[in-house]
Amino acid sequence: MRLRLTTAFLLALRRPPTPNLVARRAESVTTMPEAEVQNPSCISHVSVGTNDFDKACAFYDAVLAPLGCTRIASHAGVAVAYGKVFPEFWVNTPYDEKRATVGNGCHVAFFATSKAEVDAFHAAALKAGATDDGAPGPRAEYGPQFYGAYVRDLDGNKIEATFWDESAAGSA
Repeated sequence: MRLRLTTAFLLALRRPPTPNLVARRAESVTTMPEAEVQNPSCISHVSVGTNDFDKACAFYDAVLAPLGCTRIASHAGVAVAYGKVFPEFWVNTPYDEKRATVGNGCHVAFFATSKAEVDAFHAAALKAGATDDGAPGPRAEYGPQFYGAYVRDLDGNKIEATFWDESAAGSA
C-alpha cells in the first residue's frame, strides 16, 4: 500500500509544539527531547558539515525561518539542530575534525506549504549568501504538482524547498 501525502496531511505536521516540548528545548542539550507524538517521518535526521560553524548557523537561521523551522537543539560550537518539532536537520563540524566536503548527487529537501514559502526560502538563501542552483518554479519532470527551488549553501551543500500542489494534480 502506498501512502498519498496530501497538502492537508503535510499542513497537519506543522502544528505548533506543545508548551511542554517548548519548555524542554535548551540552548545546549546532550540528548534529544522526548517527543509527545510519534514523528511521522521515515528519516530520523540529516546532517550537513560546515567549515565555518557560526556563518553556517546564521545562514540556516535565515534560510529556514520562511519554512517555519527553528533551532531545536545545539551542542555548543559544534552542532545545531533545526526543525518544527523534532531535530531533523543538523549543521555540524565534522566529527573527525577534517574539512567538510560536499557529496555529489546528494541534497536535502525541506517541505514548504505554498509556492510563496518556496519563493521566500529561495530569496532568503540568496540574501544570506547562497548560490542559485535552480530558481523557484515547476519542474515538469517531477509532475504538475511539483514546485521547488534549489540553492547551494555556504559550504556547497545542495538544499531545496518544495511544495506539492494537489490542486495541480489534474493538469498535465
